[in-house]
Amino acid sequence: MAKPRSSDDSPKRRSRGDGGIHWDEARQRYIATVDLGFDARGKRKTKKASGKTYTEAKEKLKEIQRDLDDGLPATPHTYKVKEAVQAFLKYGLRKCGKETVKNYTYLAEGHIISCLGERNLRELSADEVDDWLEELSLTLSTRTLRLVHSILNRSVRMAQKRDKVKRNVVQLCEAPIGQDGRPSKSLTLEQVEAVLKAAENTPMYAYIVLSLLIGARTEELRALTWDHVDLVGKPDAVPVALPSISVWRSVREGGDTKTRKSRRTLAMPTRCVEALKVHRDYQDAKRTLAGKRWQEHGLVFASLVGTELDSHNVRRAFRRVVKAAGLDAKEWTPREMRHSFVSVLSASGVKIEDIARLVGHSSTTVTETVYRHQIVPVMQHAAITMNDIFPLAS
Repeated sequence: MAKPRSSDDSPKRRSRGDGGIHWDEARQRYIATVDLGFDARGKRKTKKASGKTYTEAKEKLKEIQRDLDDGLPATPHTYKVKEAVQAFLKYGLRKCGKETVKNYTYLAEGHIISCLGERNLRELSADEVDDWLEELSLTLSTRTLRLVHSILNRSVRMAQKRDKVKRNVVQLCEAPIGQDGRPSKSLTLEQVEAVLKAAENTPMYAYIVLSLLIGARTEELRALTWDHVDLVGKPDAVPVALPSISVWRSVREGGDTKTRKSRRTLAMPTRCVEALKVHRDYQDAKRTLAGKRWQEHGLVFASLVGTELDSHNVRRAFRRVVKAAGLDAKEWTPREMRHSFVSVLSASGVKIEDIARLVGHSSTTVTETVYRHQIVPVMQHAAITMNDIFPLAS
């Protein structure tokens, strides 16, 4: 009768978390393997890592085992920076508008994925991030640099929450000072008149007249509908109510205006009223020409088939007008018509508080900060007044 095997003599089954190291001749590397148990279908799961030396493989084996002991999922050492960034662009911007997603994607692909994308996220160091940011600071503005840093930081933070990496080294780094961005500027009174003249008899005329004469944001005009336009007003009322537009919407995500105070009703100068009347007739002709292709949205400024204007189309059309006015088209953008509106009012002595209300700023601080190169200093008015009160003795 054969002697029964004792428990000590029986082969031991590798338990979850146990590991081993072996040499892979084909890969010429040491392979560390950890047993992760079985999945829901009863299939054995393993986690592998490799190293050029036995010591390197042993350290990776210990790291996997530490993760298992801490209750962390065994994530691949090859999870790259580009995968973290792509995951953030796909899942982290769900509440953002199309333009924001487009801008973030452009910056991520151009400055993060192209430079750091192939780096294993676990191996990324703070020194590498600092060197990368320093190199970008030679070409990017400070604002863009901070945004690029934020995108990478949020990407790694999302990866950290999903246990793809233990720590966020990007959070340890600060964006340096970059290049000076192109400052916004305004048209002079003579240039405004030249642009208005060049815009006549073009589809952009009413758009440009409203931008320059009432200071509405370009995203507000693109969302303006005819039911928010009053071309008559109440001339018999006391006080008289001038023709106006109600700025209640914008093309921003959700259709809201930029701030609560941006929702406002603006009286229109006569030139704006006449321009809108001509524009309405022009749009009626476009609607007839488009026929069944026309999609009615009630928009004041619409495409050839009634849909919302794209910001790039507006920019191209505006620059054609600027070029016809004798200016360098590359130097001007539609938003600078709003700056010009502020500049003209300020030069004409309109109070900063009134300008802030007209442009829909939440406070005069915003107006003074953004348009500080265009605001006539208040102390100048005080000096002129005191000269009138206390003139020099003759």
